[in-house]
Amino acid sequence: MYALLLGVLLMLLKYLEIGPVANWSWWWVLSPFAVAAAWWAWADATGYTKRKAMEKMEQRKKNRIDRHKEALGMRPRRPR
Repeated sequence: MYALLLGVLLMLLKYLEIGPVANWSWWWVLSPFAVAAAWWAWADATGYTKRKAMEKMEQRKKNRIDRHKEALGMRPRRPR
């Protein structure tokens, strides 16, 4: 995500001809987009994205269960 934001910022600076970025080659300005694409390809190929989504879903489930137990007057489980 940071590479994507950096790419947008550099592209904007190059287009508006602001600062030293105005003199850079377009290849350097657009390179953060290639880095972002490589990161997403790696994350999808290794299962990193799916694993993070599952961890987030499990944490939401645990929080929901703890909230319901607290509402019932029961103590939530201690983390292991």
